[in-house]
Amino acid sequence: MSAYLQDIEHFTQLLKSRHTWGAINPEYAARMKAQNQFKTGLDIARYTAAIMRRDMEEYDADSSAYTQSLGCWHGFIGQQKLISIKKHHGTTAKRYLYLSGWMIAALRSEFGPLPDQSMHEKTSVPALIEELYTFLRQADARELGGLYRQLDDARASGDTAKAASLENQIDNFETHVVPIIADIDAGFGNEEATYLLAKKMIEAGACAIQIENQVSDEKQCGHQDGKVTVPHADFLAKINAVRYAFLELGVEDGVIVARTDSLGAGLTKQIAVTNEPGDLGDKYNSFLDGDYIESAADIQNGDVVVKANGKLLKPKRLQSGLFQFKKGSGEDRVVLDCITSLQNGADLLWIETEKPHIGQIAGMVKRIREAVPNAKLVYNNSPSFNWTLNFRQQVFDAWQAEGKDLSGFDRASLMSAEYDSTELAQEADAKIRSFQADAAREAGIFHHLITLPTYHTAALSTDNLAKGYFGDEGMLAYVQGVQRKEIREGIACVKHQNMAGSDMGDDHKEYFSGDAALKASGKDNTMNQFG
Repeated sequence: MSAYLQDIEHFTQLLKSRHTWGAINPEYAARMKAQNQFKTGLDIARYTAAIMRRDMEEYDADSSAYTQSLGCWHGFIGQQKLISIKKHHGTTAKRYLYLSGWMIAALRSEFGPLPDQSMHEKTSVPALIEELYTFLRQADARELGGLYRQLDDARASGDTAKAASLENQIDNFETHVVPIIADIDAGFGNEEATYLLAKKMIEAGACAIQIENQVSDEKQCGHQDGKVTVPHADFLAKINAVRYAFLELGVEDGVIVARTDSLGAGLTKQIAVTNEPGDLGDKYNSFLDGDYIESAADIQNGDVVVKANGKLLKPKRLQSGLFQFKKGSGEDRVVLDCITSLQNGADLLWIETEKPHIGQIAGMVKRIREAVPNAKLVYNNSPSFNWTLNFRQQVFDAWQAEGKDLSGFDRASLMSAEYDSTELAQEADAKIRSFQADAAREAGIFHHLITLPTYHTAALSTDNLAKGYFGDEGMLAYVQGVQRKEIREGIACVKHQNMAGSDMGDDHKEYFSGDAALKASGKDNTMNQFG
């Protein structure tokens, strides 16, 4: 007997013992139970954490089994993404959601648009996680509701084969609920603040939390200047705080992504505590830029002096009070940060680079894997990169090294549309197309994401509509550019009333009120125009 039929039987037996519940239909109860597979955010966190752990194991065995996600700033956007994935690819396997702190700052703060500097309300993060999962659970209920209506029609027409097929689809229904990798920025304060916020995020459903090694109150976007990192001990305390939050809440498979911004961070707020030569604090301090001195006579008022490499070092200190790292030390600091994080509780790494170059990423990963063989990366396929220009320049440089004639190209102007039809541009596009698979194979990237894609798609689609609608095209801009495409491409949202839950509401009214139900889906519902 199928799980669906078992639930019907369970409720049938239950109702026999509840003599005043005669109006309750056991099959309707079974349907509502199936439409609400996850009762709490912790149910979701445990379920999705197990998915991520399984996916990580599969990637270790086969690098072509990498995972992907797109950043979403609203529950509806996340819902439509998962509906589209199921429609076009048949499964949500290895497709996640990414929750970007940048997009929360820019789009979800009560202060209005803010830069990515952790100035938004920390409660906005768990609130968006909860919102995303509310919309994904609604997508489950909506899709199952459609199957139930088809099942009723098949039974009414006596089509037992179709009814059996639909019961099988109901039993094997794949949820829209997938893992979320959620950005906790630099932890929004000290390790206790990080722990408290991590708990809220996990309770909302997060199975994976990404935390970066910047100073919390100096946090900058990973693609901007002015980043200030913290000594390892400070960062590891926050990793521990997140792990304790997972364990306290019973999410033992919870995933921690340690993000290092060291490649582009030239500053530190503090000198690390060190107890003996060669310890972590000493290694951190060894990257400080400064001058070795011979005696106290070389020390000026307000100078700080540390012992490093057996000598007295006077680190360079800026007017801001921050200390500066040596130029060119970024990659070495990234490698040390990554190894240290993995050896002290992190599960995945995030290396923020200045360009999408597989060779550069692979070089760092190779060094990390000398210490941690199964090291895996989450990588930001960032909209902050000019992908077209970067890859055309990579092809240009490769061809130049091969001695090819490049007299028809200006390397600095390769973004120009005049090059779009050239062999160089086509080769660059081919490399962009295969970037994720190539980087998964060659550079240890387990998860590819785009942090801010739906920020850009919302702006682009709105611009296209506004340009035409408020211009000469008028209503044709909407009909031709939006609705006609929705109908022909099978976009579920063309029936926006259905997407918002009107059919589910009708189902529930029938469950609750029987023939007395006042339904919205009658003949005068204009949604019927869309078939």
